[in-house]
Amino acid sequence: MRFAVVIPTYNEEAFIGQTLASLMAQTQLPEQIIVVNDGSTDNTAAIVESFAAQYAQIQLVHKSSEAIHLPGSKVIQAFQVGEKTLTLPYDVIAKFDADLIFPPDYIATLNTHFEADAHVGMVGGFCYIEKNGIWVLENLTDKDHIRGALKAYRKEAFQAIGGLRPQMGWDTVDELLCHFYGWKIITDNRLHVKHLKPTGASYNQAARFKQGEAFYTLGYGFWITAIAAVKLAQRKQKPLLFWDYLRGYWKAQKAQKPMLVTPEQARFIRRYRWQKMRSKLQGLWR
Repeated sequence: MRFAVVIPTYNEEAFIGQTLASLMAQTQLPEQIIVVNDGSTDNTAAIVESFAAQYAQIQLVHKSSEAIHLPGSKVIQAFQVGEKTLTLPYDVIAKFDADLIFPPDYIATLNTHFEADAHVGMVGGFCYIEKNGIWVLENLTDKDHIRGALKAYRKEAFQAIGGLRPQMGWDTVDELLCHFYGWKIITDNRLHVKHLKPTGASYNQAARFKQGEAFYTLGYGFWITAIAAVKLAQRKQKPLLFWDYLRGYWKAQKAQKPMLVTPEQARFIRRYRWQKMRSKLQGLWR
C-alpha cells in the first residue's frame, strides 16, 4: 500500500533530523513526506531542506501561526496544510510527530495489518520515553488507543470520519468515530517508537483546562468525564489535574462549546465507554 506522511513541526531542530532519518531507513518507504514548518524560529526548516535535497519523497512547506502551543488546534491546523499539499495517490495517510525515531520495519508492519483485513481503519505502535538510560513505555493511555504522535489511517476510514478536527480531543474522537462507522483499530505492541520529547512538555498554562473541555465536546457527560479525569491524573502522577479537568468540563458546559460529534455519535460514545468500563470490571472479577 502507498503511504503518505504529514509531519507538523515547530522548533524541532533537536529532533526532526532523527525522525526523518528513521523514516528514510524504513524497509518500506513512504511515497511522500510533507513536513509543515509552522513558524519555527530555530533551524528546523534548514534541517528539513537538507533532507529534501537528498530524498525526493520529502517536501517542506511553510505555515504561519501563533507560537503558543495549545494541544490539538495548532498541530492539526498544520497537518491540514500538509494534507492539502499531498500530490501523489495514497492508500494510507499518517500524522507523525517531529520527535520520534521509528524502528526500520514500522511502515512495513503497518502495511501488513492494513492488507490483512480491509476493515482495519487505523494502525499504530507504542511510544517509549527514556528514563535513566532505559526506554520505557510512555503509559498515558489504554493499550487499545493509538497515540496522537503516530496515527496512521486507511484513506477510506479517514474520509469516513471527516478527517481530523483542529482542537483538543482530536486523537480520541477519530478512534471513537472509527468504531461508530464500523472500522477496526489495531495497536501492535511489537512496534516500539522512541518518543524524544515527552507528551505535554511544551504545553503552557493556558492548556490546563483543555482536557476537560475535550471531554465535554466528545459528549462524555459528567460521570464518564469524572472517571476519565481520575484515571488520567493518576497516570500523569499529578492528582490536582483532576480538578483542572473538571473545571475545564464545567467551563465548556457553561459556555456551550461546540461539540466534536453529533447527538447520535455522542450517544454511541457514551454507550461504548460504559461498555468498556464494564468489560474491564468483569475482567477484574474473574
